[in-house]
Amino acid sequence: MIVDDEKDITSAFKLGIEDSNGDTNRQIEVYTSNDPVVALSEFKPNFYDLVLVDITMPHMNGFEFCGKMLAIDINVKVCYISSVEINREALRQIYPSLSLGCFIRKPVAIDYLITRIMSELD
Repeated sequence: MIVDDEKDITSAFKLGIEDSNGDTNRQIEVYTSNDPVVALSEFKPNFYDLVLVDITMPHMNGFEFCGKMLAIDINVKVCYISSVEINREALRQIYPSLSLGCFIRKPVAIDYLITRIMSELD
């Protein structure tokens, strides 16, 4: 699942990831949402393997979204995407219970994005 308020980002990521299915020997189905509130209301436990979530979005930031999402499904993996530099130590103090392992900086080449996704899924 990709949650980003920028429709161009979700469309490009979805297309690039789904086009890579033959290269990765996996069938990856991508769901997208441009509103974290809607994405959370439609989120199904034990359905998604990984969620790519933008950090800066209206209505709810990516960390708030992930906190609520992980309360529904603790097993889903998360990669945060952002166009700004992230201070992980400061974030750990604000969101001590969230895993802050996977960060992807925008803009990102689709090949690198797919490599990161595959490494998180393995």
